[in-house]
Amino acid sequence: MYELWEGLKRAKEYKWVELSHPLDNDSPFWAGIPEGSVELCKTVYDWGNPMLDCLIQTFCFPGQFGTHIDFPSHFDKEGVSSEAYGVEQLVFPLCVIDVSDKVAQDVHYAVTVQDILDYETKYSPIPEGAFVALRTDWSKRWPSMDALSNFDAEGGEHTPGWSRDALKYIYETRSAAANGHETIDTDASALAAQAGDLACERYVLSHGKVQVELLYNLDQVAPAGAVVMVSFPRITGATGLPARVWAVTP
Repeated sequence: MYELWEGLKRAKEYKWVELSHPLDNDSPFWAGIPEGSVELCKTVYDWGNPMLDCLIQTFCFPGQFGTHIDFPSHFDKEGVSSEAYGVEQLVFPLCVIDVSDKVAQDVHYAVTVQDILDYETKYSPIPEGAFVALRTDWSKRWPSMDALSNFDAEGGEHTPGWSRDALKYIYETRSAAANGHETIDTDASALAAQAGDLACERYVLSHGKVQVELLYNLDQVAPAGAVVMVSFPRITGATGLPARVWAVTP
């Protein structure tokens, strides 16, 4: 038979894991986006229409909505947008760095280079072109915006995330292609407050990399050996788009 067909049969013997959240009109989004920016599944052509008996809906949402991919142009004026990415660039070896135990003890935890070195000692070095995902189990707080942001009484956020040193290691030492996380933002909130900016996210996107935010079900994926695929609507000029993300895992 045909080689790719046989390969697909073999792939379907593995576990396929959904890594993106379902979305509806009550799904959370970044507080800076104006209210009214989300309107999903609005019926504009209903059953019983005499012209054609069918259902048509419209969808309104921000680019950064739900599980989504950020392109460099999101934070870099000279960065490329969605049209720069073909399908062959959106399939990656997946490495999952698990710091969920540390986050359970400290909600401000920022992954360190040592965390990644410990991972590599156990599972082998991160391969070139990998998608490196940070598992914090923060996705279990979905779909509450208050829980995801972990607001204090003054409205300050308290969340885990990446450190710049960890990102520099995966990109400059290991030549990763992309990173992802379960939180709304890349940066651990304490580091963002210290920098007065989302410095980690700015680092990723200004270096021409992509990232996926608000990942889901990373606890169901093998730490090493899985493959992840990212898909999104083919819209020209987008700085970010809701994404369907899934992994094929041992």
